[in-house]
Formats: sequence, C-alpha cells, structure tokens
Amino acid sequence: MRLFDESKPIFQQVAETICNDIISGVTPEGDQVPSTNEIAVFYRINPATAGKGLNLLVDRGILYKKRGIGMFVAEGARKQLLMEREDAFTHTQIKTFVSEAKSLGLDLETVRRLIEKEYNS
Repeated sequence: MRLFDESKPIFQQVAETICNDIISGVTPEGDQVPSTNEIAVFYRINPATAGKGLNLLVDRGILYKKRGIGMFVAEGARKQLLMEREDAFTHTQIKTFVSEAKSLGLDLETVRRLIEKEYNS
C-alpha cells in the first residue's frame, strides 16, 4: 500500500502498511519493525505521525516495545490481524453480497456456482 491516500489519515496508513507486511510474511512475528525515524525518512513524513501509527499498533497488541531497542511484532499478531480482516470482510463484503443476491432472487446454489466460477478464473 502506498501512503498518502487522501481518504485516510497518514498515521493509519503507516499502521496498515505494517499490518500488510505482517500478514504477507514480510515482517514475521518477533522481527523488529522500522523505527519512527526510519519510517519518517522513508515516507517523508513527520516523525510524530510515524510514531502515532506505530503506537496505534502497540495499543492493539500487534507490536510491543523493547525499551531502548525498538518495536517488534508480537506473538500471535498475524493470526489476530487475519481474524480482524476476516471479520471485516464478513461484515462488509459478504453481507452486502448476500443482500444483493437475495434482492436479485438468486438462490443459494446459483450464488455458489457464481462464486466458484469467479474463484477459479
């Protein structure tokens, strides 16, 4: 994900980028994440903004601090993030999809067939 999506605050984009790296395995559990200053320099943003994004993940238990050393990916962070994304996917995409399918009069078998067709393409 690129930073500076006008629809979201930059600190949230910093946090999302780190989360994406954890989910994809680029930054595994136990690994150190870039420092506030490294993030600020890389994305050319204020260090306070970078720090706010990191602290957001500390508050959620995704990262933890080692005093004087840096921040690291917490044990179970990837699983937590995947569960959060699955829940969000269910509540936004799936519910909307099912509602639209019902309004179109599609039965469950037709919906399954359409999903399988798209999934396998």
